[in-house]
Amino acid sequence: MGLGQLTIIILIVAALITAAVIWGFKRSDNWLVTYLQSATGALFIFSGWVKVADPMGTGFKLEQYFAEFQATFEGTWFSFIAPLFPVLSNYALAFSVVVIIFEILIGLMLLIGLWRKFTAWAFFLLVLFFTFLTGFTFLTGYVPSGTNFFQFSQWGPYSASNMRVTDCGCFGDFIIIEPRVSFIKDLILLVPAIFLLFYIRKMHRLFSYKTRLTTIVVAAIFLLVYAFSNFAWNLPHIDFRAFKENTDVRTQYHKELEAAGNVEVVAWRLKNQETGQVVELPTDEYFAELGSGNYTPPDWQVLEQIQSEPEIPETKISDFSVNQLDVTEVTHDILEYPGHSIMIVAYNLPGAAIRETYTVMDTIYVIDSVLLRDEAGVDSLIVLERMDDVVEVEKERITYEWDSNFTSHFHERILPFVSSAMIEGVEVYLVAGEGDSNKIRMFQEYMGMDHISFYFADDILLKTIIRSSPGVVWWKDGHILRKWHKLRLPEFNDVKGELLD
Repeated sequence: MGLGQLTIIILIVAALITAAVIWGFKRSDNWLVTYLQSATGALFIFSGWVKVADPMGTGFKLEQYFAEFQATFEGTWFSFIAPLFPVLSNYALAFSVVVIIFEILIGLMLLIGLWRKFTAWAFFLLVLFFTFLTGFTFLTGYVPSGTNFFQFSQWGPYSASNMRVTDCGCFGDFIIIEPRVSFIKDLILLVPAIFLLFYIRKMHRLFSYKTRLTTIVVAAIFLLVYAFSNFAWNLPHIDFRAFKENTDVRTQYHKELEAAGNVEVVAWRLKNQETGQVVELPTDEYFAELGSGNYTPPDWQVLEQIQSEPEIPETKISDFSVNQLDVTEVTHDILEYPGHSIMIVAYNLPGAAIRETYTVMDTIYVIDSVLLRDEAGVDSLIVLERMDDVVEVEKERITYEWDSNFTSHFHERILPFVSSAMIEGVEVYLVAGEGDSNKIRMFQEYMGMDHISFYFADDILLKTIIRSSPGVVWWKDGHILRKWHKLRLPEFNDVKGELLD
């Protein structure tokens, strides 16, 4: 489903609700206000609902925003704001839950007309907040790499490759919308948001005040429990991501790679270094002009190669890449493995680094030269090494105090499960989102998991595969068969008959 189809459905639903309010409940003072209440309320409920099914996804998106805001404000007059964003990032998931539930409740309050003044203003401010996020994302398309957002004089032509956050996450993973389209959507939403501020008293109210209030309270409690069940206690109730269960990752991976390989450069965007003029030429015309000596460097700079759309839309599966600790890629080995395998996923390995100094005995050697003369009277110089002294030397090493809550999931659930699986011939490996191979090896040694291969991958990829760290993914022949949250991993014997052939 695309944004256009969703918009049509929302507008139709809003028309039905409006008809019910006008002729069924007879509570409308202005049909246009009622329709706008219904349309915006239904949109907010839907957009919030597809996100509350996966709050971690919105949390990860907020972490991206906070990281970009930090980088943007550093080195500017507003650098004092930058330290705030790492703090906010630590609470991104909590912020995600609050914003999502608030969005749904505002949508519901618009539909039933609870606290009209508060609802109208809350709706306006929330749309304004979303517009700010999507606007920032879209406008970074004009900011070349290595240029700060506030260096307006260095902005150039729009290029999607410049954008710091490539998807606003407005509808979670249900619909991926280009930032440009998302920004326009929010600008359009500002129109009814402002309109309702001037017609607060015309907003309809359904049911009694007590019923309206009870509805919101019950909805808030239900949504809070439902949100937590979708990340704290279990995996998302609905999985909209590319790596959902029963997905043939290997086949899709090869299809997307082939489609990407068939993409052609259809046009070139160029900039005149002297005048700043920007032109866009079809590929054939561009090379013909080059042959004639036109549009050549250094007078003209290539800003962007405009490519054709791939035959198959690219998903996160195209980014699937796993490496050994020595950086040797094992992506092919994982996808092409024909048997059963278990991937243990850990976005990071939480542990406090501890610097320790220790003493070792170091032997000092000296070099002596000895002149020898043989029987024929020929001199030769021989270099001899001898021990001169033994001294104490202080060295430094880094160890880790691992998070006990994290390691307990391995001791209590994961290791017993995978140990039983390995007896049945199942391949087991762990993929961490860490870039520090030494830290990964130390965790492997600490956990006594030398019999299990340890790899690393991009943490965003791992967060897309499974919303749990640690989490367990069961593969067979390039397919994902099952995924388990760290708290929902069953006993191996309970799933052995179901999964093993």
